[in-house]
This record gives sequence, structure tokens and C-alpha cells, in this order.
Amino acid sequence: MGLLVSLLMAVHARAADGPIQLKIVGGLAGVSQYKKLEQPFWTQRVPQLTNGRVQAEIHPFDGSGLPGQEMLQLMRLGVVPFGTALLALVSGDEPELNAVDLPTLNPDFAALRRTVELYRDHLHQILLQKYGVELLGIYAYPAQVLYCAPRFRSLQDLAGLRVRTSSVGQSEMMSALGAIPTVIPFSEIVRSVKTGTVDCAITGTMSGGEIGLPKVTSYISPMAVSWGLSFFGANKLAWERLPPDIRGELRDGIRLLEQSIWKAADQETAKGLACEIGSDSCGEGEDFHMTLVPITAADDIVRRRLLTQTILPQWIRRCGDNCVTAWNDTLGGPLGIRVAAAQAASVPAEQAGGAMRKPE
Repeated sequence: MGLLVSLLMAVHARAADGPIQLKIVGGLAGVSQYKKLEQPFWTQRVPQLTNGRVQAEIHPFDGSGLPGQEMLQLMRLGVVPFGTALLALVSGDEPELNAVDLPTLNPDFAALRRTVELYRDHLHQILLQKYGVELLGIYAYPAQVLYCAPRFRSLQDLAGLRVRTSSVGQSEMMSALGAIPTVIPFSEIVRSVKTGTVDCAITGTMSGGEIGLPKVTSYISPMAVSWGLSFFGANKLAWERLPPDIRGELRDGIRLLEQSIWKAADQETAKGLACEIGSDSCGEGEDFHMTLVPITAADDIVRRRLLTQTILPQWIRRCGDNCVTAWNDTLGGPLGIRVAAAQAASVPAEQAGGAMRKPE
């Protein structure tokens, strides 16, 4: 660990006639975003973009020994000069960051794109002004959806079931539906379903198939609960030490990398679902034969009610009045959902933990 931190502390080093050396902390190891896009970009594309003036070394954050929850602070301090942070993990320090990926906010890819573009400038200002981090890119993973072993036909059927969650917001969502949220590491999902520790699990459409989750579950919903957004950024001082033309080349390259990541997330969301249900459009992936649970009009009413009556008020309660202003100034008008400071305080405590009433 000491050696790794020493490496990361080296923002960049230039030999007498050698290139600038960058140390990058990337996204999740073992997933296609890192293997097919992030890693090749830094190790192959960056030297090409800069005519050999920059060489980069990248390590996935979950394979580097660094705690994901501390990534924002490590970037602020310059320990990690260039890094990737999952918004859901670092929102413990700054809940305002995760406004764009609150559960139920973005039920499909088009909604996610719109939300992120509405909030991008504000996210940039938070990171720069409060943490001294220059926002360079926002990345999306494939949709996180619900897999269940027992049959369910709607969100209301989850009451009483034990559901694997991976964030505070997901847990609040399940509690509001009367389900029992259980935080379980990704690596333990299949075993937990197989042993009956949980009945259902929320995870990515592609990653669920890759770990064999369809072998222990039978039903899947296409509604995106959340997306696992992350940002890539640089410590401001480390960024400004780079020559201006290098910064321009890197910024342009990262913009194209972001576009590739978003395109892949959209495609992999669709392909993951196709493979889970054994559709012909699965292509070369392993196909299964799960039952797709259609999204009904009633489900969409419940989803919006969850967002406005539980998830947003609880987020504001954690985040404070600044988040009320941030939400209303960026997302509230376009989404038709404005909030008030009193809204958070007025939500009964049992609403976050009790079952929601079925829509009339």
C-alpha cells in the first residue's frame, strides 16, 4: 500500500528528454468498460494523441488497494492526481454529487442522458470549488435492474422479499416498497441468492449475466433502478502543471472516451437483457431463459411516487438546503419535480421504512 501511494503521489515525472508520466486510477476492474475502453485509451491512445509526449499507467480503483469511498478526498489531497470515482460511493462525503443517479430517477437511457446534461455544469462547479478537482468526464455503466428468484409481476410484489442493494438510495427504495434491503458485496450475490440469504438482487444487466445470476433467479425487470455513474477528474494543481496543449489534447481525448463509454453502456444494457431472456439479439453472449417482467403503467406511477415521496426527501435530509437549491435550479423545472426544504422535514420517518400504498 505504501508503495502504491508513493506511485500515485507522483503526479507526473519528466526525465531529461523523456515523456510526461501520468498515474491513473480507473474504474472497476474486470468489466468491459475498463478492459475494452479505459485501459486501452490511457496506455495506447494517449501516447498517440500527444505524439509520445505523455505515457500513462492505469490501475482499477478496486484493484489498487484504495478505498472507493475515499477517492474524492484522495483526489482533493493530490494523493490520486488523476482518478475515477463512483458517485454512489463518494456521496457519503458529498450527497449533492449523486443527484443525477438517485434510484428511480432515470428509468431508461434517454432519461439518464437528459439528467446528466442538465446537471453537468453544477457537478463541475461542486468538484472544482469544494474539492479542487477538475471534472474531465462522466461515465455510465449498464443499467442496474432487479433479478428475483420468486415470481413477481410488479414493484408492489416485492413487499416482504429480501433484496440485495448496493447504496443507501436503493435500500430506501426497497424499504419504501416493504421489501427488506440487504447490502451484499457484488462477489457474494450469486451465493447469497443460492443459499436463500436474499430473494432478489439489484445489479447490472451485463455483470449479472457474467457472474451467472440468471442461473439462480428466474425473473428480471427492465426498469433501471440506477446506473452506477462515475466521474473522471484531476487534482487541480496536477492538471495545471501539465502544458496547456497537453491539457487540450487530453480533454478532447477524454471527451471521445466518454462518448464511447456511454455508447457501450447503452448497448450492453440492451444486450444484457437480451441474453438474460434468451432473445435472438443476444448475439455471441451466453443466453439464459429468464422471464421478463413488463413495466406497467402502475409501476411507473409507483416509481414516480417513490422518487417524490421517499427518495428525494431522504436525499435532501442527508444533503441539506444547498441540495434543494441545486435540484430546483438544474433538474426541478425540466423534470417537473420541484422540492422544498420543508419537504424533507415533513416526511414521516415510517415512510422511509414502511410499504407504500398501492396506487388507486
